Amino acid sequence: MPKYSITVNGKDVEVDVPAEMPLLWVLRDELRITGPKYGCGVGVCRACTCLMDDEEIQPCMVKAADADGAEVTTIEGLAEDGELHPVQQAWVDRDVPQCGFCQPGQIMTAVALIEEKGDDVSDADIDRIENVCRCGTYGRIREAIKRAAQA
Repeated sequence: MPKYSITVNGKDVEVDVPAEMPLLWVLRDELRITGPKYGCGVGVCRACTCLMDDEEIQPCMVKAADADGAEVTTIEGLAEDGELHPVQQAWVDRDVPQCGFCQPGQIMTAVALIEEKGDDVSDADIDRIENVCRCGTYGRIREAIKRAAQA
């Protein structure tokens, strides 16, 4: 099998996996990073959302070969020096999660949005987020995103 080099949450790793293996399985099964969740496997629910080279991706749809040489950030890579990322802190402050299953993907999408828009995140920007939350905490998600954008 081919070997691929990926920087995951700031650490360089090498994985020996089939080229077609979804990056989600590389993260979860090979590297034991469990923040990105398997929901649908077709990029619709977005529970697996991560950043790859600072762009939002759904690793269930990215092949291992396509991640070779990339920098991947999962929810586990957001906190620095024991300090939560502002989006994570806003999630805590607004008590967003209920079941919590979709929250890593929701948070990573919010991080990507705020990195793109800065403190100028509008309701229309938030309305374009397609992550599915079966518990329906969208109101609190909206509040947390706005709070984090101002942080």
